[in-house]
Amino acid sequence: MIESSLQSHFATHQEIVSRTLTALGDAIIGSAVVLSRACVSQHKVIAFGNGGSAAQASHLVGELLGRYQHTRRPIAAICLTSEPSVFSGVSNDFGFASVFERQVEALAQPGDVAIGFSTSGRSANVLRGMAMAERKGAHTIALTGSSGLSDTHPQHTLAVPSASTAHIQEVHLMIVHFWCQLLDCDLEHS
Repeated sequence: MIESSLQSHFATHQEIVSRTLTALGDAIIGSAVVLSRACVSQHKVIAFGNGGSAAQASHLVGELLGRYQHTRRPIAAICLTSEPSVFSGVSNDFGFASVFERQVEALAQPGDVAIGFSTSGRSANVLRGMAMAERKGAHTIALTGSSGLSDTHPQHTLAVPSASTAHIQEVHLMIVHFWCQLLDCDLEHS
């Protein structure tokens, strides 16, 4: 029973990874190029999401500020869920749907990159944060599941072809690590 569950989970993961590479390979590369150009030009990365997606955003920011595989200069990056007093204060004063929008309005500048993580594609606060990033002139990248992102149109939408939150998040992490690998190489030569 447990072994067949394990086999099934890994087989489904492999299938989704394969479908993602076929469907999104060019889009993943395109988003990586946008991210790299912004970072080489010393613009900042603003990442956000809820729950497991917040953890993905935080993971990305940790890799950018620290290092991935190679030591390189730190990249200016912020995860909008990492400061609890800001997160809870803005949510309390303006409502949870505004928590990312308000921070993006204050922090985003033209040339920055805003990355919104939402496996469902329906998180109101992520959608509003992405829309604000567009108004502020930042590049926008959404990582989501098969449903895409409703009510907003980021420049790059990486919609993993799955409805399983766990598998979507696994592939999001693979995309994040690909971005970091590219950034290590590009920043080493800049």
